[in-house]
Amino acid sequence: MPTKFELCPGRMIGENYPCFVIAEIGQNHQGDIEIAKKMIRMAKDCGADCAKFQKSELEYKFNKKALERPYNSKHSWGKTYGDHKRHLEFSHDQYRELQKYAKEVGIFFTASGMDEMAVEFLHKLDVPFFKVASADGNNFPYLENAAKKGRPMVISSGMQSMETMRRVYQTVKQHNQNFCILQCTSAYPLEPEHVNLRVITEYLKEFPDIPIGYSGHETGISITVAAVAMGAKVVERHVTLDKSWKGNDHEASLEPAELAELVRSIRIVEKALGTGVKQMLPCEMTCHSKLGKSIVAKMAIPKGAALTIDMLAVKVAEPKGVIPEDIFQLVGKKVLVDVEEDDSITEDMVAGYNKKA
Repeated sequence: MPTKFELCPGRMIGENYPCFVIAEIGQNHQGDIEIAKKMIRMAKDCGADCAKFQKSELEYKFNKKALERPYNSKHSWGKTYGDHKRHLEFSHDQYRELQKYAKEVGIFFTASGMDEMAVEFLHKLDVPFFKVASADGNNFPYLENAAKKGRPMVISSGMQSMETMRRVYQTVKQHNQNFCILQCTSAYPLEPEHVNLRVITEYLKEFPDIPIGYSGHETGISITVAAVAMGAKVVERHVTLDKSWKGNDHEASLEPAELAELVRSIRIVEKALGTGVKQMLPCEMTCHSKLGKSIVAKMAIPKGAALTIDMLAVKVAEPKGVIPEDIFQLVGKKVLVDVEEDDSITEDMVAGYNKKA
């Protein structure tokens, strides 16, 4: 299986490719398609890679009693939970309109299919990848059905155990090679002590042949940036135009300035991660020229004398001499010239000295 793959047309994820940033609009659009369009534009302007929504076919996601129960929350858009959800649910035609707008703006567009019929619709809509919400992380018929369609998958793992996620990996892997798993804790907003970023490390061990990512519901951006430093190749954060708006998700969402700063910080961290090869870099040469140390004579050393460790010291010296890590190479070798006390011992002064490459 690939540790990298094409998540969207022309956009690879994994290995050394840039972290893929999903702006989760979800249902923070308040049921207003014009607000939804503003949020798509905002996601693009802030540097996100993808604007994502949540698509449900309500009669397939909820049973009748769930839809009919009273919903008296301050966040309610209707007297029953069904009325509330219907207010927030865009039609198929509206999804096509939003997809067209995202294409015009120049940002990838997809949605979480919140039930199997929603997945069927999104498949026909030709979204670039399926996002699997945490609530379907243990819905194995759903996972198998989605995997068989052949589209890349991004799977959140909130509310699940490692044992379940092993089953998820095996189930999807049988039918689809291009998927990644996101560490996630399903609480809104999420307290830092419940984030559990170390699960990213465990996922990298358990599933070394797929990219791993992070879906966050915490406030602020620092934890998500840390997830990228720990190896997350996809990150997802809820976004909003105003945290004070009605809706459970707004408080745990990022406003435009925060989303822009998140993307900027991720790109800085990616540069800072480097190659993993430890060596002196060109940018260090100025400091080395000024402060790099050399081997010097601790005492006057006559021509022909065999060097002992007691004759040598390490100092910042002019001119530059033999590098300090070679000090034990010099022991026992003869000097070819008289060396004054405190003078640099240069390569040409010592018989048989072979400088390290």
